[in-house]
Amino acid sequence: MVTHVGAEAQGDERGALLSFLEEQRGGIRRALLGLTEEQARSRPSASELSLGGLLKHVAEVEQSWVARARQEPPAIRRDESNWHETFQLVGDETVASQLGYWEEVAAETEKLVRSAPSLDDTFPLPPDPWFPPEGRVSLRWLCLHLIRETARHAGHADIIRESLDGRTAFELVALEQAG
Repeated sequence: MVTHVGAEAQGDERGALLSFLEEQRGGIRRALLGLTEEQARSRPSASELSLGGLLKHVAEVEQSWVARARQEPPAIRRDESNWHETFQLVGDETVASQLGYWEEVAAETEKLVRSAPSLDDTFPLPPDPWFPPEGRVSLRWLCLHLIRETARHAGHADIIRESLDGRTAFELVALEQAG
């Protein structure tokens, strides 16, 4: 853990889940601090991952899960033909535009989680082959899944950033606090 997540108010499970999710979002945002668009698009390792691509991916994934919870279609439907685009900035997409989009998505996530009658409320999983038929998950599961997904990619972002210019997560926290 690079930053501290404060203890939730007594009984504020929603606040705790949202705080841990935001802490992981911060790791990805910090990995992009001070980089040019070219650096954010670059792939400095054997992986196809770039920081800009990771940013786009986590924003899309979060949006798609919030849409599923609302029983709406995701803003962008991904399948085998366009899955690769979820991990790369294409066309006129920029780090700034993706950060702005992710901020909107994060606000929608918070609105959903805070306004739901219960974190035990469930919603159906889509009929994709990797989900169990007739599967359902709770809003609590959604929060935990988003924390896990974002944390996984925040770790990738740490490695990519350090490969680009040697800056570590601790240095980026200090840079963010100084800025």
